[in-house]
Amino acid sequence: MADNKFAGYICAGCGIGETLDVDQLQKIAQKEGKMQVVRRHDLLCGAEGVQMIRDDIAAEGVTHVMIAACSRRSKSEAFRFPEVAMSRANLREGVIWVVAQGAEHDEVRQEMADDYVRMGCAEVKKMKVPAGNPDRASNKRILVVGGGVSGLTAALEAAETGYEAIVVEKEAELGGWAAKLHRRVPDHAPYAQPQPTGMPELIAKVQEHPLIRVHTSSTLAETSGSPGRFTAKIARESGAVTEETVGAIIQASGFSTYDIKKLPELGGGGPNVVDQAGLEALARAADGGPIKRADGREVGSVVFVQCAGQRDPTGTHLSYCSGHCCATSIKQAMYFKDANPDVDTVVVYSDLRVPGMGEDFYRSAQDKGVLFTKGRVSKVDAGQSGCKVQVRDLILDEDATIDADLVVLATGQVPNSGVDIDLPDEDPAKEQQISILNLNYRQGKDMPQLRHGFTDSHFICFPYETRRTGIYAAGPVRRPMDIAQATDDATGAALKAIQAVENAEMGRAAHPRSGDLSYPIVRLEGCTQCKRCTVECPFGAIDEDEKRFPVFNESRCRRCGTCMGACPVRVISFENYSVDTVGNQLKAVDMPDEFSERPRILLLACENDAYPALDMAGMSRTVYSAFVRVIPVRCLGSVNTIWITDALNSGYDGVMMMGCKHGDDYQCHFVKGSELAHYRMSKIDDTLKTLGLETERVATYEVAITDSQRVAKLINDYAAQINEIGMSPMKGFA
Repeated sequence: MADNKFAGYICAGCGIGETLDVDQLQKIAQKEGKMQVVRRHDLLCGAEGVQMIRDDIAAEGVTHVMIAACSRRSKSEAFRFPEVAMSRANLREGVIWVVAQGAEHDEVRQEMADDYVRMGCAEVKKMKVPAGNPDRASNKRILVVGGGVSGLTAALEAAETGYEAIVVEKEAELGGWAAKLHRRVPDHAPYAQPQPTGMPELIAKVQEHPLIRVHTSSTLAETSGSPGRFTAKIARESGAVTEETVGAIIQASGFSTYDIKKLPELGGGGPNVVDQAGLEALARAADGGPIKRADGREVGSVVFVQCAGQRDPTGTHLSYCSGHCCATSIKQAMYFKDANPDVDTVVVYSDLRVPGMGEDFYRSAQDKGVLFTKGRVSKVDAGQSGCKVQVRDLILDEDATIDADLVVLATGQVPNSGVDIDLPDEDPAKEQQISILNLNYRQGKDMPQLRHGFTDSHFICFPYETRRTGIYAAGPVRRPMDIAQATDDATGAALKAIQAVENAEMGRAAHPRSGDLSYPIVRLEGCTQCKRCTVECPFGAIDEDEKRFPVFNESRCRRCGTCMGACPVRVISFENYSVDTVGNQLKAVDMPDEFSERPRILLLACENDAYPALDMAGMSRTVYSAFVRVIPVRCLGSVNTIWITDALNSGYDGVMMMGCKHGDDYQCHFVKGSELAHYRMSKIDDTLKTLGLETERVATYEVAITDSQRVAKLINDYAAQINEIGMSPMKGFA
């Protein structure tokens, strides 16, 4: 600490100087915050204000900076001083924009600002400048698992950007399902006709590209390592094994079609009933001529049954929509009409989904004479001569029977995700799955999956990220999609893989804290080997050595701090975020006595959703209680229960936690952090009872980034509840 020099900078712009006593804030920073240099500026984020800080860093030897101005989410580029440790006290969005105007609120508003300056000073005192991951890795090759349209596009996009790519395809030929299509749904104007797949050209580009190597008839026998240094053992059918070192991996293992034999009520498995893949094979054989059945008879009438084994509410079949099937049936109906306009072609649908320019494609099919009937098929009687399709017409509200030479079932996409590591080992379904990546991770051979088997990722905020850092998912293994969507998806995954290898070389974190140079540090002499950090890490970034001590793989770490929140003896920390940086803040608040009738409520807010929502509440001038003190946390998963205990012992009247939605449709940027926090806090009641406090004094809420009005209401309602319960009896002992 002797070589450290602390400086506090207070902005008087954006109405702060007119609303708050800035001179008082300066005194607090100097006397209570122990800042050795304290300055104010009327526009701190302006060129002059920023230069003032830079000059102090260069000339005065300032190593730690506290900036009291706007939210830490604002002016991040202006206030970017990577050579120093820095904290931000939020006076604009967090004080003057959310506390009610009027002289009667001046005192509590100033108290709030005073506390935030105290908290900013207290935080920076416990911070260090992150040195970056010392165990850096520089391999920038990208491994693509799967040689379909997603995999080939990802490899080509990476190579075109200057990165080497390796493609591993289990089949003897590249192309996947797309290469087996007769035509594809149009992706450009005039959206009137099925168009060539373009796969021969794509395959040729990949095979001829100097930065791409292709392994066909090959699978991954083992994958180990981390971003920048993955080791992949590639096994050929012949038994030969090639070892490759790569920096990132894209899983583009595609999908399988839902087994048609599981739909006997719709004729699945019977004669003259095929799925959409089967119809493509017949169309390819016809090569533009009349389409014939397997028995060689030319098809004179065909019925397409939509949602066959999909959107099933009973749970017997697929519960989801596979997205592409409606447009695919329209395309396939055109095969028949283009070859012979006299073929009776009927598409039976419950909902026809053709987003984007698919409406033009649908109209084009109607112009060709394709009939579309809104109905529900209850049964298909499949015989050697033909089929009888029993339909409930949903418009006429009556039953009908349609005779057809051929029935095409629009079955869904089932992702080739590999082994579901969340299934119990004794589950028969797990035994039937074949591993794709064969990961040498203690958490399992493949990546965690969502409830339908798709690779787990945060669908809205970072769709390509999986729960294995540096490994990205693209195409139908991530969600159902058509060729156009898979192409876009693969491009996005390639960009994320490139970001991963560049971050790994610089020792920085991956998304969502991309660029963060901090990493977890553990004091092994205090470790009790409880293994909670190892088990609770959502990303498989912690292993154990032969003595059962945790071993941190910094390249896999996303810097969420879940391990820090899990540790019961508090020996895990980050240089710029630790048990002490938060603990110091909550203890720095000036605590009124129990007779003041001015409660203090601690709010631990997730920086990804809750804190932005609070900022937006400020931007919209939504008023909430001035008795709350907000501390942003990386994730609720990083919340250590000692913070709750310390807050209550310090005299806080209540503790609120706001984090992301958890569960199957989670919104947590760190996947499991919010869920783990809720689980931990469910056990806090015993602590409260031991302290003689009401259980209502600790509350946890799920908050979305769009909940700017709701967060204000939650705070105000909670403040009213605390007022009703009464001040904490712990104030007298603080």
